[in-house]
Formats: sequence, structure tokens, C-alpha cells
Amino acid sequence: MTCPPPAYGAWFVPMLSPGGTTTRVYRPGSELQAALDAGGSAQDAAGDLAASRPSFERAYQLAEQAGQVQAMARAAVGLAGLWVREHRTVTGAVRLEARLQHVLSLLDPRSSLGLRVRARLAGEADYVRGEHAAVLAVLSEARAAGDAVPLAEALSIAHHCLLGPDHVRLRQELATDLIKASFRTGRRSDLLMGLLWQTVDAYSAGDPHAGRSLGELRDQLRCEPHLAVGFVVSAMDVMLAIRAGQLAAAESLAGSCAARGAAAGDVDYDWWSGAQLVTIRWYQGRLAELLPMLHDRAHSAELSVVDDSSVAALAVAAALAGDRRTAASSLAALRGQDLSGLSRSSSWLVTMNGVVEAAHLLADAELAAEAYQLLRPYAGLPMIGSLGITCFGSTHHALGVAALTAGELDGAIDHLRAAVRHNLALAHWPAVVASRQRLAQAHASRGGPADADAARRERAAASSEATALGLPVLGLPVPALPAPVPGQVPGPVTVHQPQPVAQCARAGRKWQLAWQNRSVLVEDSVGMLHLAVLIANPRQEIRAADLTAGLPDQPERARVAVGKAIRRALGRVTEADAAIGEHLRQTVHTGVRCSYWPS
Repeated sequence: MTCPPPAYGAWFVPMLSPGGTTTRVYRPGSELQAALDAGGSAQDAAGDLAASRPSFERAYQLAEQAGQVQAMARAAVGLAGLWVREHRTVTGAVRLEARLQHVLSLLDPRSSLGLRVRARLAGEADYVRGEHAAVLAVLSEARAAGDAVPLAEALSIAHHCLLGPDHVRLRQELATDLIKASFRTGRRSDLLMGLLWQTVDAYSAGDPHAGRSLGELRDQLRCEPHLAVGFVVSAMDVMLAIRAGQLAAAESLAGSCAARGAAAGDVDYDWWSGAQLVTIRWYQGRLAELLPMLHDRAHSAELSVVDDSSVAALAVAAALAGDRRTAASSLAALRGQDLSGLSRSSSWLVTMNGVVEAAHLLADAELAAEAYQLLRPYAGLPMIGSLGITCFGSTHHALGVAALTAGELDGAIDHLRAAVRHNLALAHWPAVVASRQRLAQAHASRGGPADADAARRERAAASSEATALGLPVLGLPVPALPAPVPGQVPGPVTVHQPQPVAQCARAGRKWQLAWQNRSVLVEDSVGMLHLAVLIANPRQEIRAADLTAGLPDQPERARVAVGKAIRRALGRVTEADAAIGEHLRQTVHTGVRCSYWPS
């Protein structure tokens, strides 16, 4: 492709004052101008939010000391960043709002700078409330004013406030208008943001041609990097690796993505990698091992105020670990008066998927039925998280699980059949496996004349696909014996009873281990968490590096750390119950790869 020449926008143009005279608000070559230039170049051309913030902060302080209002306004708008709600802490958000309100009081609100400040203020307030009326009103004014810069900024801010599942078509229109406006502003970031929003919209809508939009965006970034937009593209790469069933590669990419986000100065770099790891562990059947992390993330001040997905993931992880109190409490916190009060943000579908799964694990039919009604209008959408950073497959899957939990078995089967088809279209192979497993469960529960054969087929297909992807075959009953052939005399049948397999589940702040007819409580520890993961995945090898955080690229250190932790835990188990301890000493194997291999 031919790269366009670099275009740098008019951050510093003459402005029409309220009195009608044209003035410049700073002297060319001054320290103030240099700070504004540096901030604008870092944010607009390079997407380097980490570098732009100190430059804009310096510019704001210098402009405030000099009483130069327009420079103050440009610096305040620059400090707001490319995204909405970049300032996550209460202190940071209030400080930004106070500065924007202050400069607005000194500007003509209908001027170009006045519109830019008002669009930012409206967007920040709407985003927190889960609304969009105020920012769309300012956008309408910007369209009428005909000034390209405030129009482009209002379009991008408004798009960010409309990321829930209700406004797919409107978002697509805004993204197209932003691309058009970028040719008038001459600012590269406007074009890249327009292409990025177009790509996010395509994946969120389940557009089969979403990859084409992503390809065009990649071409632009090959011509000239942009750290902030490149970070989002790298997050989409993780999502696509998850869909492809390349979970080990996805985990590695998630680490690289986090590093790129940190380099760009993006406030979401840590949480996005955490959300991606949640998705990976979800499909690996190992979500319970993230319980400590999710406890911390659910209460983090750095998490977006409209993102409830971490609480939903905590509920699922706690339910899987046997900690029903934490699971029920998390669901109650999400539910509030009713589930309809949850913000319809970019993480809403992912959050509702977690609510449905936790309700199923807790057998909460009432909550599942409530979630079903809220999700039903979005059945045809994929459950994409944030800006295309992760995906849990078709919304039909969550609807099917909700119907299954509520006892509506005919509806569950219809939705889960649709989920299999939709997930195949998305090429989301772990989700295909999950939907087939639930479909088999729904057929087995209904128990009609043809359901046994249908359940057997779905189990077999799920098992085959899971094995090909290296995924655990979760919750599948032992297949029924084949039907007898007419006229054939059945021979003797030998039934081999499987050896008992240990069970390990959370019990408050302890772990409950059970084997044969014995049961014991053991104190929580890192080694017990490793044991719980191995016991939950019998006869499967798990890398030591996957069991411990911070050492995925240091296998020898991971081997030593995990081995020591497990041996200490086994010592505690043996002290509490010698028989269970001896069973685990004989069947748990450590090394670079670890496993629980009951005979």
C-alpha cells in the first residue's frame, strides 16, 4: 500500500475572541507553545499518552500563571486524553472536571474551543451515568457550527458513550462521520480513531467482514505507529487467538499486549490483560485459580465505573471453587433492586454472561429467568468485551444456559443449537465446545424420545473438538452403552468401576479435600491453590509456569517455586489426614509440567 504523507493538525491556530478580534494566546517559540506542541504531537501523531500528559500539565500551569485562557483550554482538553474517563480515581476525575469547568467559564461557549470543552464535559458526565443525551446535544451543535476539530472530537467522545449493545447502527454512523471529518482536520489520530471505532463496531455486531476493517487499520499503523491505537489492535489479536482456540498463544499475546498498553500510558493495560486471562482460564476450566486476583480487581479504583464484569467473574470463580457465600454475595451486589439497573456499557454482555453462569452454578432459577428477559433482544450479537479485547461467543449461549437453569428446556435447546451455529460462524472454537456441552446437557435433562441420541451426538462432537483444542471435557456424563443390534445375542458385559478421584473445593477461607469416604479441611496456601487446579483437571499436564503468576517466561524458576509450594501443601494435608495425603503423594507429579494422575 502507499502511505499518505504525514498530516499534523492545527493545534495552534488564530482564534476569534468574543470581541471579534483575532488574537494568538501565546508567543511563538515560548515555553508554553513548546509544551502544547509536545503534548499535541505525542497524543495526536504518536498516540503516546504517557508522554502527552506531563507536557499538557506543564502547559496548563504556564497558561494559568500567564492568564492565557485559550492555552489553558487546549491544555485541559489535551489532559482529558483520547478516550473518555481516562482519569479513573475520584481525585483525578474531579480535578479534570474542575479545570474544564473553569476554562469554560472564561470562554465563549459557542466558540471552537468552547464546543470542544463542552463536548468533553458532556461525554465524561454521560459515560459515568450510562447516558448519552448531553454529548449528542453538543455533537448536534458541532455539526451545525461546521468546525471540523470540535466535530471530530465530539463524534469520538459520543461513540465512546454509546458502546453498549443498543446502539450498533448509530455507532457505525458516527465512526463513518469521524473518518470524513479527519480529512478536514488533518489530524492523523482522528482518522485512526474513526477506523478503530469502525473495527470495534464490526466485531461487536458480529460482522463476518470485521477482519477487513482490522486489516485496513493495520495498514495505517504499518505506515506510522500510533501507540494508543496499536495497543487496542494488539488486544484484538488476543481475542482472535482465543476464538481460534490457541489459548497458550493468546496468554502469551496478552502479556505482550499489556506491555504495549503500559508503554502507551493507557490506564486499561492491566485490567485488559486480566480480563483476557479470565477468558482463557474460563475455557480451560481453571477459572477458580483466579479467585484471589478477582477479589482484588472487583474493588480496584482503576476499574471503569461502568464495568461490572470483574464482579460477575468473581461470582463464577467463587461458585466453581465451592465458595457459595462469595458467589451469592457478588450476584446480589450486581443485581441490586433488579438486573436492569446494570449499566449498558461495552462490558454489559460479558457481565450478563457471568451472571447467567453463576446463577446456573447456584441453581438460581429466578435470577436466570430475569437475566433471560434482559438478554433476549441481543440474541444475535456476540458477547464482546470492551473494545473487542475478548469474546465469550454467541449471546444465544447465555440465553440457552439461562433457560436451562430456569427449567425451560425446549427454549434452552433452541438457543443452544443457535449458539453452536453462531459460534461456528464466528470461528470461536472454545465457544463451540461449550455450547455443544450445554446442548448435550439440555437434551439429557429433557429426556424426550430423540433426546438421548441427540445428547450422545453432542457429547461426542464436544469431546472430539475439545481434544483437538487441548481443552478439558467439562461436565460430560459417561456415554450410554450403544443400542443392541436387532437379532444379535448380547454377550456378557464387564463393568469396570473407575478408581475414586479426589475432589477439592473452597470452604470459606479453607479448602475441603475429599477422597473415597474421607474428607478434611486444610488452610489456604499457594500450594493448595495449585493442588486445586491439578485435581480439577485430572490426567492433564499443566505447565508450572501457568500455575504461578509472574514466571510464564522463566520455566525453571516456575518449576522450583511450584514444586516447593505443592510439597508444603501435601505436608499439611498429610498432617490432617494421612490417607488422603498418601493418595495425593502417589498421584500428584511436579516438574516443568505438573499433573494429578489417579490410577
